[in-house]
Amino acid sequence: MCELFAVSSARAARVRLRFAEFATHGAPLEPDGVAGNPDGWGAAYFDGVDAHVLREPVPAVRSAFARVLEDHDFHSPLVLAHVRRASRGPVALANTQPFVRELGGRVHVFAHNGDLPQVQERWPLPVVAGRMLAQPVGQTDSEHAFCHLLRRLEALWLDADGVPDAASRLEVVREFAERMRSLGPANFLYTDGDCLFAHADRRHQADGSVREPGLHLWLRRAAAVHEHEAHGLQVHASHAAAHPMAMLASVPLGRGDWQMLPRGTVVGLRQGERFA
Repeated sequence: MCELFAVSSARAARVRLRFAEFATHGAPLEPDGVAGNPDGWGAAYFDGVDAHVLREPVPAVRSAFARVLEDHDFHSPLVLAHVRRASRGPVALANTQPFVRELGGRVHVFAHNGDLPQVQERWPLPVVAGRMLAQPVGQTDSEHAFCHLLRRLEALWLDADGVPDAASRLEVVREFAERMRSLGPANFLYTDGDCLFAHADRRHQADGSVREPGLHLWLRRAAAVHEHEAHGLQVHASHAAAHPMAMLASVPLGRGDWQMLPRGTVVGLRQGERFA
């Protein structure tokens, strides 16, 4: 049961993830004491059009790197994190999420929770002479799906003078999500550094069933200070001007007005506000 988490804020927030604790959300400890999502962890903290991307294919509870990261402050208006329980592809850096690619001079980041057993057969990624099309580095169904999404978005980004309008990007993401949902559980987070898109589907629950909910949303009203603490998570943002913030998570993280997203919901966020 992989775990997804994201923050979108109009102002930079300090988001501190304690991955060893975060990895246990919705997944009990294994008999050897390793967190229930033991196959890797990663996070992307945006800084303008680029992002700090940190990931490691080891259990967070055994990672010295994760412990160092917990004590390092990243201030970012857009953060995306993933903890992996492997279903396809070996435990390796190439298969550790979030996945990152460049398109249109911007960093694009993607993380998926689910299983898409037929994605390679249903969505082939042919090599086209003379074109630099997105190709997977690893063996996961998630990365394959991400490369397919980028190929569908390519024309928008290459034809636009700057960033394509949000409505056009949302339309591509919605169509992609609908097709992806037909292949298997397809909860995902995707961002191009401007907008954050999320899709809610079914999820492997702690009781072993595969059902809704797959994703939860918390929209925080504009305020000068935002503070939130939960098991494995601290979020703090302050600014002279009031600003909104939004959070997405596989399971609700701490108290708050977490909204369960029905299967098939596609959410669009920009600077802490929902536009879709």
